[in-house]
Amino acid sequence: MKSLSIGGILLREEKPSDVLAIHALTAAAFAPMPFSNGSEPHVIDQLRRDGDLTLSLVAEDDEGTIIGHIAFSPVTISDGTKDWYGLGPVSAAPALQKTGIGSKLIRFGICELEERGAKGVVLIGSTDYYPRFGFVHRSDLTYAGGPPEFFQVLLLEGEWPSGEVCYSPAFG
Repeated sequence: MKSLSIGGILLREEKPSDVLAIHALTAAAFAPMPFSNGSEPHVIDQLRRDGDLTLSLVAEDDEGTIIGHIAFSPVTISDGTKDWYGLGPVSAAPALQKTGIGSKLIRFGICELEERGAKGVVLIGSTDYYPRFGFVHRSDLTYAGGPPEFFQVLLLEGEWPSGEVCYSPAFG
């Protein structure tokens, strides 16, 4: 299992013993968010059950407490392009939000996906936050499940695909 320690925070892949802590952390992180319907921890659980949780990373403090989590799952693109993944949900403990935990998880996760041969990553999220990681909006890649301007993509290798993106069934 690969891991990375940055500034007293250990980033690593999830272990079976982390499942309940990830669920609780994700629920707490998204509870105050006006855009959330509370489904995020259940989506992660379903991705895991379906075998679609391609990469699940946690951030752990120096006491061994999980303080952050990020999930990556496969997506399909209508043009048949393979090896693209959806980022999300990503969460940090409520008291530690806006301290860089999410950024660390995103960067580490993207590097891990690149090492595994991923061609690109998609997400639905803030147009103020995600461009710092290289995400852009492209009109030739679409997703029908949300406002188009929040659907963003990151090319890791190869050519830009085009078409409709579909997430794993866990996203409903």
